[in-house]
Amino acid sequence: MKKIFLFIISIIITVSLFAQDNFVKNNYTKKEYRIPMRDGKKLFVSVYSPKDTTVKYPILLLRTPYSCSPYGEDKFKEHIGPSRYLEEEKYIFVWEDVWGKFMSEGKYVNMRPWERGEKDKIDETTDTYDTIDWLVKNIKGNNGRVGMWGISYPGFYAAMGAMSNHPALKAVSPQAPISDWFIDDDMHHNGALSLAMTFDFFSVFGIPRDTLTTHWTPRAIKDTPDQYNFFLNLGGPANINKKYFHHGIPFWDSVAAHGTYDYFWKRKSTLSDFTDVKPAVMTVGGWFDSEDLFGAIHTYQTIEKNNQHTFNIFVMGPWFHGGWARATGEKLGDVYFGSATSDFYRKNIELPFFNYYLKGKKNPELPEAYVFETGANRWRTFSHWPPEEATERNIFLNGKEKLTFTAPEQTDSVEYISDPEHPVPYTARVIDAMRFYPKPYMTEDQRFASTRPDVAVFTSGVLDSDFTIAGPLTADLYVSVSSSDADFVVKLIDVYPDSMKSVNGVEYGGFQQLVRYDIMRGKFRDSYSNPKPFEAGVPTEVKVPLQDILHTFKKGHKIMVQIQSSMFPFFDRNPQVFTDIYSCADSDFVKAKIKIFTGKSFPSKIEAKSVNSRQ
Repeated sequence: MKKIFLFIISIIITVSLFAQDNFVKNNYTKKEYRIPMRDGKKLFVSVYSPKDTTVKYPILLLRTPYSCSPYGEDKFKEHIGPSRYLEEEKYIFVWEDVWGKFMSEGKYVNMRPWERGEKDKIDETTDTYDTIDWLVKNIKGNNGRVGMWGISYPGFYAAMGAMSNHPALKAVSPQAPISDWFIDDDMHHNGALSLAMTFDFFSVFGIPRDTLTTHWTPRAIKDTPDQYNFFLNLGGPANINKKYFHHGIPFWDSVAAHGTYDYFWKRKSTLSDFTDVKPAVMTVGGWFDSEDLFGAIHTYQTIEKNNQHTFNIFVMGPWFHGGWARATGEKLGDVYFGSATSDFYRKNIELPFFNYYLKGKKNPELPEAYVFETGANRWRTFSHWPPEEATERNIFLNGKEKLTFTAPEQTDSVEYISDPEHPVPYTARVIDAMRFYPKPYMTEDQRFASTRPDVAVFTSGVLDSDFTIAGPLTADLYVSVSSSDADFVVKLIDVYPDSMKSVNGVEYGGFQQLVRYDIMRGKFRDSYSNPKPFEAGVPTEVKVPLQDILHTFKKGHKIMVQIQSSMFPFFDRNPQVFTDIYSCADSDFVKAKIKIFTGKSFPSKIEAKSVNSRQ
């Protein structure tokens, strides 16, 4: 079996592309311990301490379900901190296998819920508290200050750790943290299953562990070179157990049993949490993060809302999932950002943040929001996020396949046929089925989709000045469906001028750069908990949250919106009848006629806000 999945997991917790030349081994000593939790279970940690013992160092803790490997005090990680800068700065770096994973005791629970301080209950906040308490009392040479960080799933553990309220915990950086696995993180986007990603991830991560182990359990599913056809031939989600998992992945069985936003998912969401957060928080995310853009935005917003006196900074760059830690950030796919944005973040934002709160170095006076403006390719700072100065500037769909800044008077519509047997692909690339996704698809040229008859395309005129969108973005659509359910994918696209030149083999003339997209499973349009069918042929309002954005459409460019009802196999196919998708038969999948209405009576639009592009 190819080791694609294990490679992906390794880069989740590998945090720099710089060659280390045995830097860690030459400058740090390694010890391993088992830390007792309050219920008697022991969690495994690897502790890397600077060899120079003439000064005391703060502790920087990462809690992970992805392994502390390599195990053994004579075996060293190549990278132990968020960046080379922090490793050279010298901290005591601690990696911990979380409850129930690898060399830590307990039975693993995905996104283990917060017990809200209930007596005798354990969760990630109590495990964090007990870990920190043991470390500051037992690890020699620490200065009594602790910080936490983590990307993706480890970002979730960092975020939960912020609520542990151990007095030694001074700074926490949740980076692309998971926050809600049904609404818009990883597994689902607005109720639609992230099919390829979920299948690939849980085919390894979801295998139960029988005993303590230092190794991943190999996946039994063979690789196949064509992701699109693999999942098309799979049929509906009910076939995942029949053909592959055979009820050997308990968490997948739970997912399939909870097809709405019920207690199972609500208990796991962190967005009713984050009260009484005392340490300084820096939440980090990427504009082109397919997995946890929602988590970064909403973790920051929830902490901000519930903790008025906590220092809470929001950092967002032009990155894929974790790209700020393991790439230069100069480009993504064929789109360039003008500078090494990741290195800028690591050196000018992350390093000063931890140095100030954990080492008492100079206050970097970081702003509330440090955000990269794509399109204009520059960093901007704001005193609030979303920017208070942003003003409403909606973009209206016109039935004549146009976009305008004023609502059209005449009612009109655009229609297409959505056929589950021929779903719209999410990328033009042909990739291996056992691969999450090609990261550049988030900026990919969308001309492969705009020519399809099952994609509605709306385009503005040539812009006579720069136009900058900042803050939350929502597609407010009026639609009708000939059946009882359908999905709605909305893509916001920056269309480059035809006159643009080719660079390094990339044809930029007419390039349709994907800027933002998301999907709404139609039956959840009014409630994730109480879905309801469409009335065939009846115009119905559907709002599709597209998350936050900071992007400038340059003068001479055009704005494009594409609307479609599948984006496969990133998302599963909707059978387009009102049913439980996880148990439906392959024969339930039907074609549907989709209409997008526009005009005064049905003002379909992109709800946006704009800021001054010259600041």
